[in-house]
Formats: sequence, structure tokens, C-alpha cells
Amino acid sequence: MGRLQDKIAIVTGGARGIGAATVRRFVEEGARVAIFDVLVDDGEALAAELNRDGDVASFSKVDITSEREVEAAVAAVTAKWGRLDILVNNAAITGVNKFAHEVTVEEWDRVFDVNVKGTFLCTKYAVRPMMEQRSGSIVNFSSIYGLIGNDDVPPYHATKGATLMMSKTDAMCYAPYGIRVNAVHPGSTMTEIFMKCAETYPKGKQAYLDMMKEKHPLRLGEPVDVANCVLFLASEEARFVTGASLVVDGGYTTQ
Repeated sequence: MGRLQDKIAIVTGGARGIGAATVRRFVEEGARVAIFDVLVDDGEALAAELNRDGDVASFSKVDITSEREVEAAVAAVTAKWGRLDILVNNAAITGVNKFAHEVTVEEWDRVFDVNVKGTFLCTKYAVRPMMEQRSGSIVNFSSIYGLIGNDDVPPYHATKGATLMMSKTDAMCYAPYGIRVNAVHPGSTMTEIFMKCAETYPKGKQAYLDMMKEKHPLRLGEPVDVANCVLFLASEEARFVTGASLVVDGGYTTQ
């Protein structure tokens, strides 16, 4: 028996990076997973790959800032598989890298729409079937920058602080229904987005990698490192864990 045997999960931003690694780990552990993303080619390819051995994954193009799309997509999951046990709110954007006085209102709102409003909307609709079942697990993606400050991307960091507080509040609100809500805080992880940052760094890709490696006493993260921690929080192994912050950063925030 897998650690998520017969569980039904939604993973937002599940088409690539940490989201895709989480989808793969969930399927390996017996879950059926609905992938929500706007990256159609990547999402459909991942679902097709996983479905070679059975109906274990689906892909839906979902803009998580649209209440109508989120409501319909969650309803489709419960109609297809009959229940919903796990929600992973992974989808997010970084936004502009400017100091606060340079950020436009439109740029600020865009990051909050995806990272905060999107997490809110997915929780709003996914938690309802969980309340009826009186069980469920929600894992929200914050960041090390939801815990500490840094001199870049202020809108992104603000959203990750908001996500942490949403996680703690929802953990309290939904505990009477047997629903657990936790946050993960990844450090630098070698995803496609991370590598794009490295490639556009003014001093060169290797200089960026060396700089980031120095900040992480163990090493830079790989997507599966974070996915394994999400798996733990989603599983019954974490049945007494709610409102927690699981830091997955190779030691970055210990310094």
C-alpha cells in the first residue's frame, strides 16, 4: 500500500518544476492527481506519461485567479473521482524585481492575484468536499521569504508572508472538520524558473549558482526534495500536524 493509496489530490502549478515532482511522488504513492495549470503542453504531457499504467492523472487548464474556472475545475474532480482528499496550492509567480517605490499598482496586484487570491480561491472550493467528508489535507507553498527578508521582489515576498498567515488561520478554522492545513517554505530549488534567473544574471550563470550555493549550507535543492516534504504533510504520517511551517532550505534560514 502506498502512503497516499486511493487518495484524490489537486496540485496547482503541477505541470512542471516542484509541482510536477509532487504530482509524480503522489502517483507513486497511490494517489490519483488532478493537475491544474495554464501550461497546457507540459500539463497534458505529464498526465499522458502518468496514465500509461492506468487512469491516475488528469490535466485541466485553470486560471486560479478566476473564481468561475476554479469552481468548475474542482467540481469536475469530485465528479470524476467521487471525493477530494488533498489540495496542494503550489502555483505562483515571482513578478517584477523592483524596489517597492518602482513597482506599479498593476504589477503588485498581479502577483497578489495569483499567489494569494489563487490560493484563497482553490481553498474556498476544495475545502467544501473535505468538510463534508470531515477529513483532508491542504499544503500551501510559502517560501523562505515568507519567514525572512531579502532585497529583491517585494511583491512576491509579501505574498509568501500572506500565505503563511492564511495557512495558520485556515488550520484553526478547519480543524473541527478534521482538515489539516500546513505550509512549506522551500529554499532555492533548481527548477526551470530558477535556472532562467541564473541565465539572466548580469555576472553570468555560474556566478549566480555559486552565489546561491553559498547561501545554502547543504546544497541547492532539487524539486523532489520539496515534493517529499509535501508528501509527508499530505499523508496520514502527519495526521497530528496542522498550522505548521516545514522549512525545506538546506539550512539557509539557520544562519
